[in-house]
Amino acid sequence: MLEWLAANAATIIISAVLFVLMALAIRYLWKTSRRGGCVGCSECSKGCGGCCHCVSKTQAGSAKHRRPHALS
Repeated sequence: MLEWLAANAATIIISAVLFVLMALAIRYLWKTSRRGGCVGCSECSKGCGGCCHCVSKTQAGSAKHRRPHALS
């Protein structure tokens, strides 16, 4: 078992680092969309003014009732 771990140490370390980076990216996307932010729109910067995918913040209704496009 220790021989296998030693032989595959580089692969295990790289995989662990990639997993952590992926988890951080998912966490960022989740938090941004939960705050009502726009995720994935190149036209939006620090909030959405009503691009083709997002609900405009000027419309009636609170952020609780809007569905972020990243989760739809």
